[in-house]
Amino acid sequence: MRAKRSLFGIIAVVAWALLAAFATGPAHAATGPDSRAGGTVQVAPPAPHDAAALAARAAAVSPTISPATNWIHRAENEQFDCKAGNLCLEVWDPTVSKWKVFFLYSCNRYSLSNWLNSGYYLNKQTGSVTSYFYGAQGQVLRAFSPPQVGTQDWNPVWSVRNC
Repeated sequence: MRAKRSLFGIIAVVAWALLAAFATGPAHAATGPDSRAGGTVQVAPPAPHDAAALAARAAAVSPTISPATNWIHRAENEQFDCKAGNLCLEVWDPTVSKWKVFFLYSCNRYSLSNWLNSGYYLNKQTGSVTSYFYGAQGQVLRAFSPPQVGTQDWNPVWSVRNC
């Protein structure tokens, strides 16, 4: 009985060792000028000429608004229609290098995310409504009634109420 256990133990150890050796696969040596394998060194090509712009675009995030509302992208000098009843807000979208125009029609307080730098607003709402831009602590940064067109630094603006 003891011989059977020993033989079984030896077979198990050998099988485990073989399994471990084949499971890991062969080792690969690095190739380089001082490598004993005698290989050559591969050199990466130079960075693209617009690498900085590509990195900035990869890190950029598109401006958003909550609750969601209709929006469009427009290129520089491209016209768009801000219809009656809307407060239209324009912010630069670095992910596509175009203006992103949001159409605020439904009365609400909208939270802004990733709104940076200067942009524009166009108030074509109807009636005697007052719109507000709010800062981080909820303080009123701007209050205005239609018709109103202007530029706006979006950096301090955290939310907008269009009514």
